[in-house]
Amino acid sequence: MTDNWADEEDHTVDVPLEVDNAGEPESLYYESLPDFINDFFIPMFRRDVSTTPGQTWCPKWWLHPEAAYRLEGLWRSWEKLRLNPGTGASDWLRVHADHHLPILLDDRLSFRGCSIAKGHEGKSIGLTAETPPDGLYAAENS
Repeated sequence: MTDNWADEEDHTVDVPLEVDNAGEPESLYYESLPDFINDFFIPMFRRDVSTTPGQTWCPKWWLHPEAAYRLEGLWRSWEKLRLNPGTGASDWLRVHADHHLPILLDDRLSFRGCSIAKGHEGKSIGLTAETPPDGLYAAENS
């Protein structure tokens, strides 16, 4: 991959902004999270994380629960905001992408130990929790 976009193929990403005026619920533009990742997210956010200090990406993103959850949130919010032809794209970028992208790509967080070159590293570094004593927290749905 080169830094010069002119040397590569078409880099356009189809971002539909049509709204169904018949009052029918909108269908999803991308049928699944992997479709959103492969057809929108990866082509849109072209980052050279292999040479950028502090950034990384795991090609097997689905093996990282926090990353998968953040990406799901990005997809679902994009599906909703794409229907707003006025400020939907800007709102999605500012509120959602600009917030989650630095967290997703931070090499100290979800994809720690993974890289484009090495792929997925199966090390699990995470939080632990113990069950609190009975009666400390009452059930909310009782």
